[in-house]
Amino acid sequence: MSGHSENAEQYWKANLRLIYGSLIIWALVSYGFGILLRPMLSGIAVGGTDLGFWFAQQGSILTFIVLIFFYAWRMNKIDEKFGVGEE
Repeated sequence: MSGHSENAEQYWKANLRLIYGSLIIWALVSYGFGILLRPMLSGIAVGGTDLGFWFAQQGSILTFIVLIFFYAWRMNKIDEKFGVGEE
């Protein structure tokens, strides 16, 4: 029974690492690049506007979509590794 408990603990640690990493990327892109670092990014032109505005509008949305697919792909790999994948 101890092996199962240890396996479950490792599974949740891997799951939480993935969640925390995704949240850090989400916060950096949406809050960091879109708001805090916007004055520093204002001199870089992207698509007819500055990079800070682009991150606040399109960049954050595209990053969120990529994060969704990355999370699903990585979670499937973690599930397979710990034997809890869908069949």
